[in-house]
Amino acid sequence: MQNTRGVFLADCPTRLAVEIIAEKWAVIVLFALSLEPQRPGDLAELIGGISRKVLTQTLRRLQTYGLVERHAYAEAPPRVEYSLTPLGGTLVEPIKVLTAWARDHGEAIVDFQENSAPGG
Repeated sequence: MQNTRGVFLADCPTRLAVEIIAEKWAVIVLFALSLEPQRPGDLAELIGGISRKVLTQTLRRLQTYGLVERHAYAEAPPRVEYSLTPLGGTLVEPIKVLTAWARDHGEAIVDFQENSAPGG
């Protein structure tokens, strides 16, 4: 068994990595970008429910951590696309596993919430 002592301390890189992907939209944006590079408008449409402002903030944050890269093309009109970096690509498989878990157990979570609610 691995020694996990201290792995989530405040100054630990593991904790930073978990905090990055625990952000509400991060995993969804990363998964959407795993399909192919995306323009911001197309990405917002694909994801649904995310504002342009929040999408931009999320993309910038993921870019700051080296998970996403921005490509600006010298065209008229200007075109920008985002894609995963090689480091960001290493998250695709774990995201697929998490997605499979959510698909398999999401209904159980909803059922539990409904049955545990006061008056439910």
